[in-house]
Amino acid sequence: MNVYFAGIGGVALGPLAEIARDLGYAVSGSDPNEGLMTKRLAETGITVSADQSGKFLQARQQQSPIDWFIYTSAMPHDHPELVQARQLGIPHIVKRNEFINFVLTEKQLKMIAVAGTHGKTTTTAMFVWAMQQLGMPISYSIGTTISFGPSGKYTPGSEYFIYECDEFDRNFLAFTPDLSLITSIDYDHPDTYPTRADYAAAFTQFMNQSLQVIMWDHDMIEGLITPQSTWKLQDDEAVDVALAGIHNRANATLITKAAEFLELSSQDSMREALNSFPGSARRFEKLGDNLYTDYGHHPAEIAATLQLARELSDHVVLVYQPHQNVRQHQIRSEYTDCMQLAEQIYWLPTYLTREDPTLPVLTPEELTVNLVNRRAVSYADLDDNLWEGIATARAEGKLVLCMGAGTIDGWLRKQLAI
Repeated sequence: MNVYFAGIGGVALGPLAEIARDLGYAVSGSDPNEGLMTKRLAETGITVSADQSGKFLQARQQQSPIDWFIYTSAMPHDHPELVQARQLGIPHIVKRNEFINFVLTEKQLKMIAVAGTHGKTTTTAMFVWAMQQLGMPISYSIGTTISFGPSGKYTPGSEYFIYECDEFDRNFLAFTPDLSLITSIDYDHPDTYPTRADYAAAFTQFMNQSLQVIMWDHDMIEGLITPQSTWKLQDDEAVDVALAGIHNRANATLITKAAEFLELSSQDSMREALNSFPGSARRFEKLGDNLYTDYGHHPAEIAATLQLARELSDHVVLVYQPHQNVRQHQIRSEYTDCMQLAEQIYWLPTYLTREDPTLPVLTPEELTVNLVNRRAVSYADLDDNLWEGIATARAEGKLVLCMGAGTIDGWLRKQLAI
């Protein structure tokens, strides 16, 4: 079988390309942006091109007919490569959901979905790590690069497929998991869900499509209707694990309860496996002495990650790049006390993507007006002045935490030449 991924360097499709390779399929793809994922895929022998004009796709089709053309949700309907795929008559032109369901059926895998607004990536990686430490074969897809294996993997003999099940573009509604873990629910993706009621309705539908759900009772939100089979954990049920961050310990508890429900391991064995979790890329990832990078870009994520950072240092400097102007219009009122654990804040201009051109771009000054520690804010850009400020803070022994889903991580790695 010949599979082509358009947007292969993204965190959604990159792992699926690795799974397709494990299944013995011929795999290739395109992505205009070089990054950690494209480099990793190329190193494993997968052909990746930056050309999305349609010429590379046509050349691959001429070499060997393509069976599946899988494209990223970010690709517009009239994208040249998508148009070319239709003209070439490729049998399956789909988003990732259909291909995942094909693999699940083909290999008779049961899905364990890790869903929720925040914490999906780390929780999925944590679960995979624990299963590996326990010596259990597992297939999985994680939306980031990890240090202990590929981002996506099919393992022969595995019963379960652990999937980071994203709600963006209503992706998670394509699945009927055997078990779903809900890490948190907090309104997000206004471009997909115009209102909070829409968001709650989507999670209601997803949970009712799942055979079993495990979540925290404190994550219930207005409008959410859970199935009777839902296991709602109380705060006093948290499992004692040696991980920094309240949210990490809460998500480790979800994994432990999932293992209990599926009869995979004892609580003690799972706790021991989780205690050695090495972390995942872009999730409080250490880049150097006193320097961390994190993908979080929502007030709740910022507050949780700062809490984690303060367990490691009494002096935390935050560098923050807001993500998407559409989102900022929705969450601007939530920028109040979410940064109060930072003694200094560098606030960057919003990274713009998938925008509504009718909305005025909110300035950093407008976004920070309600911060309780606004006096700690300095407005900055990704330039030499910011890097000097970061270097000074690190030299003084302060922990510098850089957060955002845009260009901030790539900029940091470029400064460090990694």
